[in-house]
Amino acid sequence: MRLEDSFDLSGRVAVVTGGTRGIGRAIAEGLAEAGADVVPTSRTREDASAAAEAVRERGASSLVAPTDVTDDGDVTDLFERTAAELGGVDVLVNNAGINPAAALGRPERVEMAGFDETLAVNLRAAFRCSRAAAAFLRESDGGAVVNVASVGGVVGLPRQHPYVASKHGLVGLTRSMALDWAREIRVNALAPGYVATDLTSEVRENEELRRSIEERTPQGRFADPAEIAAPAVFLASDAASFVTGECLAVDGGWTAR
Repeated sequence: MRLEDSFDLSGRVAVVTGGTRGIGRAIAEGLAEAGADVVPTSRTREDASAAAEAVRERGASSLVAPTDVTDDGDVTDLFERTAAELGGVDVLVNNAGINPAAALGRPERVEMAGFDETLAVNLRAAFRCSRAAAAFLRESDGGAVVNVASVGGVVGLPRQHPYVASKHGLVGLTRSMALDWAREIRVNALAPGYVATDLTSEVRENEELRRSIEERTPQGRFADPAEIAAPAVFLASDAASFVTGECLAVDGGWTAR
């Protein structure tokens, strides 16, 4: 196989949770541009419809599949419907994630409800989706799971304790699942640094906070979402056929310090 062909995802079917905004939307579109049919999910039908249309505009097939990733029934229906209508599931990108206000602050100020909600979406849902997709991924010639973690899954971040705990857990889960599934399904993680999305708009509008993040990042800037999508395509593709259990930092050098 030629090197350029190993990145080709033609004939593959991918599901991207949280695939309608920000990093998830960029990954969904990137997978489609690499040739995959892609189902980008969110809880909102309007958002799922817009993202599915963006996939179709890139010449790929898609489904409108609103999904609550914290609900067993919704998740089961997502993969069964995707397999039935698009012919299987070859790639799962666990990107759905939150960092709510109730989960921010010094430890004594974090609300336990916010802590529980963050782990339910960022960690438990990734495990739930991976288990539900496993039977379909095993039938694929090159099934892959890509978990979108964070630099907060590799190092600590102040005042983001539930988020950091969930992302550290996701990196650990990546490694443990990779060991159990090594001969069947590849499982890897991405650890993005700070990315210019609508979710970081308030951070970027705060000049002092934005400058502190840029100064902490050796490349001196926020990433573009497309810069996270390209590594995701790599991990989903045959170019990464001998890569499993890894966490790839895409952080402008943040964790190199």
